[in-house]
Amino acid sequence: MMWRPSVLLLLLLLRHGAQGKPSPDAGPHGQGRVHQAAPLSDAPHDDAHGNFQYDHEAFLGREVAKEFDQLTPEESQARLGRIVDRMDRAGDGDGWVSLAELRAWIAHTQQRHIRDSVSAAWDTYDTDRDGRVGWEELRNATYGHYAPGEEFHDVEDAETYKKMLARDERRFRVADQDGDSMATREELTAFLHPEEFPHMRDIVIALPGAKFPREPLTLTPGVQPPPGARVIGPQPQCPFLLQETLEDLDRNKDGYVQVEEYIADLYSAEPGEEEPAWVQTERQQFRDFRDLNKDGHLDGSEVGHWVLPPAQDQPLVEANHLLHESDTDKDGRLSKAEILGNWNMFVGSQATNYGEDLTRHHDEL
Repeated sequence: MMWRPSVLLLLLLLRHGAQGKPSPDAGPHGQGRVHQAAPLSDAPHDDAHGNFQYDHEAFLGREVAKEFDQLTPEESQARLGRIVDRMDRAGDGDGWVSLAELRAWIAHTQQRHIRDSVSAAWDTYDTDRDGRVGWEELRNATYGHYAPGEEFHDVEDAETYKKMLARDERRFRVADQDGDSMATREELTAFLHPEEFPHMRDIVIALPGAKFPREPLTLTPGVQPPPGARVIGPQPQCPFLLQETLEDLDRNKDGYVQVEEYIADLYSAEPGEEEPAWVQTERQQFRDFRDLNKDGHLDGSEVGHWVLPPAQDQPLVEANHLLHESDTDKDGRLSKAEILGNWNMFVGSQATNYGEDLTRHHDEL
């Protein structure tokens, strides 16, 4: 999935000396802040010509789909049969695969890369091997060990690192739902991949006198903040991830993103340099498409529409497609026999892979 670089990734880049403003040739400007759902597969959805690679990768995940391509048809069908049993057991266990069960399976396989990345990070952060990751463990593993009051005294641009540390701690506190300063695997996943968790989009507020953002509170939608609490951002339900974007862009701290603040995030002009055409285009994009209510700036909801645009439920679309193509008796659910009867749409094998290679070779001729 595409999302703005995480704080941890940014730290690694800074440690390796990465610097410089974005280049106009580096791709769509400003897209690093936009969370777009990754496609289920990069293969063309070309069922009409017998190419089911898209469906295989959507149903199995890309790496597992490659494994199936090395199996015999008999092995492939046997493994598919076991997957069908797992889908049903994970649902209501009634012996049929419903649309909801099929969608849940596809969504699960598409999250495999997230689970793998968290597993890799877990070994790094769980330094005492107690099965949980404490904030101190994560901080020390990421930023190094510092005595209180001496943080980043030995690095250039210490203030930048301090801001990154404060943001990481705030994000950790929100991910740590039980408030014990120890992250379970699920809570660490929320910290590393906040865009996947609705509760990470709750508003964060700071009480008067608290050194923001050290002791953040989460505000449940519809619940008023405590008396005197300072709400970050102008919107009563400004999501947590969007708050981070607002903090980055809102240089005058008025709770909104002005057009010049928006442009400053994309482009830094050299003295006497004429503004490039792509920057003028971005100004127009701001006026025409970002500023939805045409009041001259972006509020929290408009930043949300930009950074977290409404997305199609891709697993549901694919589940509907597979059900439609395989439901021979049209009862709105799939039996194991129906799935195995259309097995080559769900999974590949040596035979189907060979057939796709022949088709591809013929097209190239």
